[in-house]
Amino acid sequence: MGKKVYRKRMIRKPIPIRKLLPNMITSGSILCGVMSLVLAFHGHLVPATWLTFMAAFFDLMDGKVARSLGGDSAFGVEFDSLADVVSFGAAPGMIFYISYLYAFGGVLGALATAFYVLCGALRLARFNVVHSSGRFQGLPIPAGGLFLMSFIASGVVLHPLIAMIIAIIAGSLMISSIPYGNLKHLSKDNINILRLLFLIGCFVTMSVVFKEKIALVCASVYVLSGPLGIDWGRWLALRDEEEIADNQ
Repeated sequence: MGKKVYRKRMIRKPIPIRKLLPNMITSGSILCGVMSLVLAFHGHLVPATWLTFMAAFFDLMDGKVARSLGGDSAFGVEFDSLADVVSFGAAPGMIFYISYLYAFGGVLGALATAFYVLCGALRLARFNVVHSSGRFQGLPIPAGGLFLMSFIASGVVLHPLIAMIIAIIAGSLMISSIPYGNLKHLSKDNINILRLLFLIGCFVTMSVVFKEKIALVCASVYVLSGPLGIDWGRWLALRDEEEIADNQ
């Protein structure tokens, strides 16, 4: 008698919404990054820039939704890093290149762009390996991408050589060990309302003074806060994370 072969049926469990929703939001970030590249290809640089800012909103929300729903996963962490490479690495690098570095000629402008994107990828790889619950080690790639895009959004005209230096500085800050404030862990239960209102007041005042250049001013303030030793996350928090952990 022949032996019967039984095949085990693969039982696929449905993915819970608490794990699916954060990844869908991350997909929105990738979509914004790719669409910004398409717009830049067709010469629509300012709309492409604002799509990068929209990608930053998705990048902020996916983590908040994952933590609120308890949907954190290793897959989500890796997927978020891949999205950041596209939305805040390749897309801002290419838009910045088309806007300022293309006129430089030769390969220097392309190398400066490649350096920025490479540093962003290295920054993300280090972030996934070296886990830290406190301050960021090096300039986060979303901040780096928005910093480059803020020049275009603000209508600033840059000499290609100056633009190349800015791209190199942004890349170098990302792979540096300079600590930057982490605002993602702030919550309504651990935020200084008076200081928050003070910052909002400063933002409104600067918006009136600097007008269309407000994006560049805000991005520059955060980029400079690292070398200056200013931790906005700790300054806005009622208690440090280390203090909270000790009391638990």
